[in-house]
Amino acid sequence: MIREISDAVKYIGADDPDLDLFESQYEVPDGMCYNSYVILDEKIAVLDTIDERKTDEWFDNLDKVLAGRTPDYLVISHMEPDHAANIAKAAEKYPGMKLVGNAKTFAMLPQFFEMDTDGRTVTVKEGESISLGSHKLTFYMAPMVHWPEVMVTYEETEKILFSADGFGKFGVMDAEPDDWACEARRYYFNIVGKYGAQVQALLKKAAQLDIQTICPLHGPILSENLSYYIGLYDTWSKYEPETDGIFIAYASIHGHTKEAALRLYDILRSKTDLPIAISDLTRSDMHENIEDAFRYSRMIMLACSYDGDIFPPANDFLHHLKIKTYRNRKVAIVENGSWAPSAGKVMRAYFEGMKNIEISDVSVTIKSSLKAENIAQLEALADSML
Repeated sequence: MIREISDAVKYIGADDPDLDLFESQYEVPDGMCYNSYVILDEKIAVLDTIDERKTDEWFDNLDKVLAGRTPDYLVISHMEPDHAANIAKAAEKYPGMKLVGNAKTFAMLPQFFEMDTDGRTVTVKEGESISLGSHKLTFYMAPMVHWPEVMVTYEETEKILFSADGFGKFGVMDAEPDDWACEARRYYFNIVGKYGAQVQALLKKAAQLDIQTICPLHGPILSENLSYYIGLYDTWSKYEPETDGIFIAYASIHGHTKEAALRLYDILRSKTDLPIAISDLTRSDMHENIEDAFRYSRMIMLACSYDGDIFPPANDFLHHLKIKTYRNRKVAIVENGSWAPSAGKVMRAYFEGMKNIEISDVSVTIKSSLKAENIAQLEALADSML
């Protein structure tokens, strides 16, 4: 599709509504969009290519926008294949076009393509610029947001930040604006979230710029209420809770742990007006569960013992939290085991290995089915989390 961002800046990306798994792991029921942009001036810059699934559509869009002209530059913000798949094809089609990237970009390029770049590369450093005429592109390095070669581009005439994967989200371009935070949050914590310090560094650079529009490589172009989006990124990248509330995550084998989770939910509902979310780890999207764990200020986890360890869906969830550097939260533990409860010690070991996690002094051990004494213990655990 082609969209006019301004007289000179055009969107030439594509929607991919039929994609089922992004990066072969994230469910995308609303598909995905791959964004690419063109700036038309005395010289022409193309900002990133798109995924090979939409190669033909991208070249068609590019040809229409160029209207017979030839691009002078291809800016490579990020070498991940959903953005960089068509670099070699574009370079072959436009032999006079220069490739703009940083030193890490061009170290990585040969890993993906066998192509002759001799005399065709423009290596930029932090704060360096390229003039297109009335438009000027300035480049800022954003290493590990979320690959080491990532950089963003600021166009000062129209005050546009081309933000690479920053401020991206799951879904096609025309998803409802009200859905931005939900799918942007799931995208952020599962893809970028480990690198909060690096996102903070990039936000500090962005704060020095007059930004009127944000053009990410996934999701909608943002041109209104930018303080809202930037504020969320600031909260997320500081690992601060977005919502003062409680997330109940449970993994049940035969239903007894589920019964305890639902009873705990009702107990909490009777005690507080705080938002409470609950999820069955065995039947829900893992990446939505990661999103909720980071969203809320508190989490209560209930899991069964299994093979002297912990039920695998619960272990998978905890492993994901660990590698995404879950921190700065209060948690509570409920375990279930019929003869040798072991889940509690596994959960505790995970949480003790995370940064700034407060574990409630009240924990609950259920042996098989929920008993009256366990309900009283759940009451005490709920009080400890409020």
